[in-house]
Amino acid sequence: MIVFPAIDLKGGQVVRLAEGDMDRATVYGDNPAAQAQIFADAGSQFLHVVDLDGSFAGRAENREAVEAILQSFEGHVQLGGGIRTRESVEGWFNLGVSRVVMGTAALKDPEFVKDMAKEFPGGIVVAVDARDGFVATQGWADVSDVAVVDLARRFEDAGVASLLFTDIGRDGLLKGANIEATVDLARRVNIPVIASGGVKGLDDIRLLALHAEDGIEGVITGRALFEGKLDLAAAIAMANKE
Repeated sequence: MIVFPAIDLKGGQVVRLAEGDMDRATVYGDNPAAQAQIFADAGSQFLHVVDLDGSFAGRAENREAVEAILQSFEGHVQLGGGIRTRESVEGWFNLGVSRVVMGTAALKDPEFVKDMAKEFPGGIVVAVDARDGFVATQGWADVSDVAVVDLARRFEDAGVASLLFTDIGRDGLLKGANIEATVDLARRVNIPVIASGGVKGLDDIRLLALHAEDGIEGVITGRALFEGKLDLAAAIAMANKE
């Protein structure tokens, strides 16, 4: 199982939100590239980056910070946040992004996302962000009437690399990952699932890793790392051990 340390960008700074609320942001640094290097030094070969401003604007708002991360981090960078056009998808791949995460576009224009998945095999991740079982979009500002599993199943034969499932009600709160809902989704679809939201410590990593055979491909963690609740090197070792 892959552990993805997260760098969320707001105004060029490294932040974490509580429940996706832009007004509840905690700043953890003003040098995203240096933070990426810290994660690399801990043994990470993967990184999850989100342009939070871009999620609301529908276009890249932290391009300079992302480019700096790409230059400093030698591993695989997975990027999300406001990527909703072919030009932006192609542009990020050309700059060295390994995988592009698409959420709002997946709900509003699924055929476009399927086209991108065909054009960039193994490069597209569909974000399934949930609040009470229903899909949220526009940086989680809006909640749709589409059930999480229904959105996920639309992409089963589209060639997407994986589903990124986030329980918004837990995100950034250190309440613990929603293991049950994440594993349930993984068992109901034939696409690998990345868990996100609420990871609070090593036990979450261990429990998720136990379900790798159910289709759990990875886990994203942010606040737990920044606040010293989780040691990244230990998390990576645990994910590999299980």
